[in-house]
Amino acid sequence: MNGVNKYMLIWLRHASRDEDLVNSGFGIADAAHVAFAEQAEVPFISCDDRLIRICKNHKINIWCGNPVAFCEKENLR
Repeated sequence: MNGVNKYMLIWLRHASRDEDLVNSGFGIADAAHVAFAEQAEVPFISCDDRLIRICKNHKINIWCGNPVAFCEKENLR
C-alpha cells in the first residue's frame, strides 16, 4: 500500500469514528481529539471533567482521565 492510500485509509477510519462520537453526544472538536487518540492508541488526558465523564460513559477504546489520574496510573511523582 503506498503512502497516499495508507493516509486515506487512516483518514476514512478517523472520519467514521468522529461521526460515531458526535452522534453519541461528543462535541465536534472533542470527537476529533478522542478519535485521534484512539487511532494512535494513546491515553486521552483532559482537564475537562465533563468530557472525561462523557468518555467513561461511552466506553471509548483507550484510557481517559485527568493529568493527576494519569500521573498516579504511571506512578509519576
